[in-house]
Amino acid sequence: MVTPVRVRYAPSPTGYPHVGNIRTALFNWLFARHHGGSFIVRIEDTDVTRKVKGAVKAILDSLRWLGLDWDEGPEVGGKYAPYVQSQRLELYKEAAERLISQGDAYYCYCSPQRLEEMRAEQIKRKQPPGYDRHCRDLSAKERTKKEAEGITPVVRFKTPLEGQTRFIDLIRGEVVFDNTTIDDFVLLKSDGYPTYHLANVVDDYLMEISHVLRAEEWLSSTPRHLLLYRALGFEPPQFAHLPMILGTDRAKLSKRHGAVSITEYRDEGYLPEAMVNFLALLGWSLDDKTEILSRQELVQNFSLERISRTAAIFNREKLSWMNGVYIRNLTADEFFEAVQPYLMTDIPAGETLISGEEYVRSVLPLIQERTRTLAEVTELTQFFFVDQLDYESSLLIGEKMNRQSATQVLTVAKQRLSPLREFDANSLEGVLRPLAAELGLKTGQLFGMLRVAVTGRTAAPPLFQTMAVLGKERCLRRIEAALQRL
Repeated sequence: MVTPVRVRYAPSPTGYPHVGNIRTALFNWLFARHHGGSFIVRIEDTDVTRKVKGAVKAILDSLRWLGLDWDEGPEVGGKYAPYVQSQRLELYKEAAERLISQGDAYYCYCSPQRLEEMRAEQIKRKQPPGYDRHCRDLSAKERTKKEAEGITPVVRFKTPLEGQTRFIDLIRGEVVFDNTTIDDFVLLKSDGYPTYHLANVVDDYLMEISHVLRAEEWLSSTPRHLLLYRALGFEPPQFAHLPMILGTDRAKLSKRHGAVSITEYRDEGYLPEAMVNFLALLGWSLDDKTEILSRQELVQNFSLERISRTAAIFNREKLSWMNGVYIRNLTADEFFEAVQPYLMTDIPAGETLISGEEYVRSVLPLIQERTRTLAEVTELTQFFFVDQLDYESSLLIGEKMNRQSATQVLTVAKQRLSPLREFDANSLEGVLRPLAAELGLKTGQLFGMLRVAVTGRTAAPPLFQTMAVLGKERCLRRIEAALQRL
């Protein structure tokens, strides 16, 4: 890179950050870190009517959770502060006034009602909707009359009526727009706040942004921005428009596909490392086979050349699989720390049999291999921590057995387990495996009955290890309770 790489993530606090939004942040962060550049966060809060309370905090919390540290921006500062657009209004006003004085912009006095009627008429005639330039050539006398009526105007850009605007997109190659397809768009609203078009051009220039990596939906806005750069005499940054993200049915990504707030994934027990890995592969790849990549590997290998032009597919099943891989790679200590918020929140304190950290640590290795999200741990381990098991008595009756034979089998099993001094997995297997043959049962029949009796479930972690962790007294009590049920 000839110039220092400076990229920005510029979210609007009109909602909580979702998958597509954060994917844009990640690609900018990876690009900056790969080139030893700067990653800037800028809050674009000029859409006052749609601002959502708490959204800025959620945005910054999401970045922090994913480890996407920023070099300049809110809470960090920087020489181009402030990094919140509502605190930079004077800069946009100056730019708009300069464009008016140059003849590149003009005041528009059209009422919302007139604009609504104009658009309805255009739709009726099957014309592309766009401003009809009604106020573009008003005389000084006409403007004075409008102002005397107390109308607060907006400022519109005077788009060239002919010619083309072309640019090189770093992902898509050359892109060309006919200027006749671009209307005279609003720069400054009547409340004094800028539109996205004006604010992002002014800020990107003043903050010396070198590359703009943003979603594909902004591709059609780029000619507007380039016309503004030209009119203001600013050198534009380089542009790269990231591919869309679709659901597995190739429809636009929505909540039913998993386009929820990133903080929801955090709360559901997804690990930040897994989330970063998954999001990085939404439109970028190292090759056609590598799926698990560490943060360091992503930074080392990230390049715009490997970003796809075609839409990325968001597959929540794949995310859960990947999260499971990362969970299995946690050390015992890391897994213990990670699941604490879920165990402590979701298991009723009055029913717990947690006798201390040591017991919890003995439980967790039994389910770590089967866990895909941290939130699943509560369900997978609940029978370890409750006094009473809740299950259908019919589950105690094995295949080709009846209530009487099931009672007999569990009674004998209890008798054989009671004298055991060592209640570890090896001792249990040494007693129970031969017992199945002695009773004329398949091991699956006996083990299945015991599994239901001691866990209340037909599927649970390995039986002998589970019984060893539950302990002799608890297992015998539960077998006795099962006999009572029968």
